[in-house]
Amino acid sequence: MSAPTILGSERIPSKPALLFPNRISCAGLKALHKICKGQLSILIERNFRPGAEMQALISKLRMNTIDFDLRQAKPYLVRDLIICEFDAGKHVIFLPGVISSCPAGLSNIPAPYLMQLGSLHIAPLPIFCCCYGNSVRDIVCNEARKGISELMCILPRLAPGPQAGERCLAAWMSCGEEQFRKQPHLNKSLTSTLVRALCENRKAQVTDGMTNNSLSYFKILGVSMTVARQLQQRDDKRIGIILPPGPGAIIATLACLLAGLTPVMINYASSRTAFESSASQAGLKSYITARKFMEKLPQFSWPAQQQLIIVEDLLANLSKPMLAANVLTAKIAPAALICRMFDTEARRGDDEAILLFTSGSSGDPKGVALSHRMIMANAAQCACRLNLLDHEAFLGNLPIFHSFGLTITMIVPLLCGFDLVTYPSPTDAKKLCELVADNKLTLVCSTPTFARAMLRRAKPNTFHSVRHFIVGAEKLHKQLRDEFMNTCGVELLEGYGLTEATPVCAVNLPDARPLNSTPYYLPGNTHGSIGTPLPGIAVRITDIDDESKEIPFSEQGMIWLKGANIFSGYVGQSPFPSEIFRDGWFKTGDLGSMNLNGFITLGGRLSRFSKIGGEMVPHEGVEQLIYDILGLDPNAPEQCLSITGVSDEQKGEALVLLTTLDEHRHESQQKKYITSIRTEMMARHIPALWSPKYIVPVESIPVLASGKLDLRNGKLLAEEALCIKAL
Repeated sequence: MSAPTILGSERIPSKPALLFPNRISCAGLKALHKICKGQLSILIERNFRPGAEMQALISKLRMNTIDFDLRQAKPYLVRDLIICEFDAGKHVIFLPGVISSCPAGLSNIPAPYLMQLGSLHIAPLPIFCCCYGNSVRDIVCNEARKGISELMCILPRLAPGPQAGERCLAAWMSCGEEQFRKQPHLNKSLTSTLVRALCENRKAQVTDGMTNNSLSYFKILGVSMTVARQLQQRDDKRIGIILPPGPGAIIATLACLLAGLTPVMINYASSRTAFESSASQAGLKSYITARKFMEKLPQFSWPAQQQLIIVEDLLANLSKPMLAANVLTAKIAPAALICRMFDTEARRGDDEAILLFTSGSSGDPKGVALSHRMIMANAAQCACRLNLLDHEAFLGNLPIFHSFGLTITMIVPLLCGFDLVTYPSPTDAKKLCELVADNKLTLVCSTPTFARAMLRRAKPNTFHSVRHFIVGAEKLHKQLRDEFMNTCGVELLEGYGLTEATPVCAVNLPDARPLNSTPYYLPGNTHGSIGTPLPGIAVRITDIDDESKEIPFSEQGMIWLKGANIFSGYVGQSPFPSEIFRDGWFKTGDLGSMNLNGFITLGGRLSRFSKIGGEMVPHEGVEQLIYDILGLDPNAPEQCLSITGVSDEQKGEALVLLTTLDEHRHESQQKKYITSIRTEMMARHIPALWSPKYIVPVESIPVLASGKLDLRNGKLLAEEALCIKAL
């Protein structure tokens, strides 16, 4: 039982205090007992007892224990017990018991105890305990083991006052973010780490779901090394990649990294204007693509022929002896030698690794440079939180120009040495279901829209092997979640991310099995939420109208994030745009709240709100109401209505209902429909401000290739139809 590293021991006051750790080991308790010079009493809840080893240590150290029953004891009675120990000159530590929880969680303390903390009216001294390793899969752990070190941080005592539980959670979260950021593993080169992972897992395979051909990791590395030598001869700093998910995209990306170039993932579903904007911002002169892919995508605004590096031609012209030598080197040589051959440590840490562009849902696409540190951080955050086993098999069907597809379905399996089955289209539901079943895949990522299509094609045993089916990019409706579980026996797990955060920030997980020894447990998921923040991410919520004012987690406001996976500015703009960065915190643009178990519930995008007569009206909330009033299915494959906002002289903004419904086509009937909607809303005690002022019939609701609403074009449609000048 090695002692943990302790930071901030000087913060333990001479006068007795209430110590409140997020979790604690036997070694940690022993160290605290020593720091407190033996003057330490233990506060234990009768239904939440520590394990046998901890109880033996308490007995050995002859520490006084205070028992209470959370479900029966009044807060003032527990307070009196603590005060008695204070009067005897002893510090008191609340000792979290053995509990069922998901891996790499922030805390082992369920919400009822944090609520109890606030009711005691004793200012606590938060203690943050965590364990850190040196690999992607165990950089953050709940307990120390071989190669994993334990860290204990004693934090400043909280100010007295209400909501102590929320403030304690915030203190743990902030400390967790700070300590995660300091982990030396994140300073490494992504390229070097990929090379080492490919060498350590040489027999793992990437399978092309189109052809069923497989390439082992060492062949992927050998071909990438050969292509990298060709790319090094070019006068490029960044190279665009216009390829779907597959071995070719992996080789192109890895070859660019080995060559010291930045791969720029091009959205081949974007408009000409968006593509040209992205290419200009990135300063691109060359693009890697495939002739077969070009034939399947004639509508894309392809660059000039002389700018294209065609994969088929590139591979055909490679020196066969050099290719054979590099594949052999990748098969037998140590990773350190290959890293030296390509000087992979020349770019690392905060250096640019990969460039992506935002979807442009509310404007032109913005360039987000993902650094080596950001990608390493988010890969580690996801890998340790998902509790990945020794052998997993991923489905790689999401486009790599989307950060979700890039990080989770390409980078993570490569770094962890897992088999990967790729497929170029996320919309071919029938084929995707076959690939999952035939290859016994264990992790699938998708959007609710694509998952719904897979559900229609699935057989009862299609997803039998799947341990995690994670969906994001749009809201997961309860109906789809329940239908998926009832039909396929698989729980859809909603997550949340942003391109600017590489991208995953929070995720729901399968519930851990409750223990018989305690009625309390930490849930893995809560429907309607986006899950809990990943390790190393801190959350702050501010007032919508005054972003300098921080508000409690339980109140809805603007969500701000902080973490090693979050970027520092858009390409071509100042490093820290003041409108979205403040004191190291990133403004997400999303509204939401967080409960004491850490689950975040979104209230919508700020850009999907209109301020009408001084009140914030949520577009998504209005949409859901109108769907219900009209008796429509919000889960239908094609969206038939959408709410947007336009400027209004009287009230600042007005709501506009974009609709594809036949009954809304005729202008003479539109006022009648608006009146009926308003009347029904008022009957449901919904403010009249929530009623649309205008109806605009459209042929289709504008959406992006990702399935998200195209907010910008939806707004433009409304403004043009109503001849209203933009805000």
